[in-house]
Amino acid sequence: MIQSMPDASPVKWHLAHTTWFFEQFVLAALDPPGQPVHPDYAFLFNSYYDAIGARHPRDRRGMLSRPSVREVLDYRRAIDERVHALFERPASPEIADRVELGLHHEMQHQELLLTDVKHALFQNPMHPAYRAPRDLARGRAPPRHFVSFDGGLIEIGAPAGGFAFDNERPRHRVWVDPFSIGSRLVTNAEYDAFVRDGGYRRPELWLSEGFCFAHDEEIQAPLYWLGDERVFTLSGVEALRPEDPVCHLSYFEADAFARWAGARLPTEAEWEVAASPLAVRGNFLEDATLRPRPAVTEGLEQLFGDTWEWTQSAYGAYPGFRALGGALGEYNGKFMASQMVLRGGSCFSAQPHVRSSYRNFFPSATRWQMTGIRLAR
Repeated sequence: MIQSMPDASPVKWHLAHTTWFFEQFVLAALDPPGQPVHPDYAFLFNSYYDAIGARHPRDRRGMLSRPSVREVLDYRRAIDERVHALFERPASPEIADRVELGLHHEMQHQELLLTDVKHALFQNPMHPAYRAPRDLARGRAPPRHFVSFDGGLIEIGAPAGGFAFDNERPRHRVWVDPFSIGSRLVTNAEYDAFVRDGGYRRPELWLSEGFCFAHDEEIQAPLYWLGDERVFTLSGVEALRPEDPVCHLSYFEADAFARWAGARLPTEAEWEVAASPLAVRGNFLEDATLRPRPAVTEGLEQLFGDTWEWTQSAYGAYPGFRALGGALGEYNGKFMASQMVLRGGSCFSAQPHVRSSYRNFFPSATRWQMTGIRLAR
């Protein structure tokens, strides 16, 4: 039930909300519509859908002592049974699309479960572990170099057919100047050099808002770095691995590091140009490492998995964007302000959920997500 900050949610709430999503957007859309399991659950477990009605305040989700965990699991079981029953007969295209959206929504919350649990456990001075440490082979990250692309008039966005969120469409043309992009993610050792060089105290490297944010919050290193080359992980406190990709950085920190390194962050169009020809392979949730791992070769690596990669692109609508109809139109479009785009998924992401056109987005100060850095020039 722990809620460590307003942006995070208790595990119990995640379980109930993803269940309510199927009840509200799949079962209630049937003819005749399914009856709600409990009349109060729409108020308690609606996240941000204003068209549905009033809802419990986000920053007070940790105070929901009832329903109990057992009652939430019973609720989940009941809705699962009703949704499974749909598969015994042909479904309309609209219902099938909503079921698929619900599955991807659930994968999003599986990732949030891990980021929220990690943040909650970190608040405990004992720094307890989510699970026992695993004996992972130590690798050495290959030298970073830049891979060049010609640019030109190119198409980005999800093609017609197959699943994609509405904010990934329509596919459209953009002009991209020639650019180069880092062959791998930035490592802990490389970021530590920025810290030791006074990176957090050098205003010339920072956006004004970012420098104020770091100063006001007394930020001097990535979230979960504890000093003395120690870091908090889901396996508790461990030695910082210099060769692993650095993670849990705000956009402000990523941007400042890029300036310090004589580079910049890629645009989301540049990132998609580099990633589109590649298969979606990498260190994902299914690998169960639950931590970023070093690159292996000197080729273009880690575009998928390991950490979400900040881009310098503000989150906005593509030309011709059309949100889904009804309350589902609030899923993505209403957040197209004051957020930055991230690409590629992370070691907390489910592999089937990620694709080269996927647009994740968070405010610039976000640090509790599994976010990292890829440089560009």
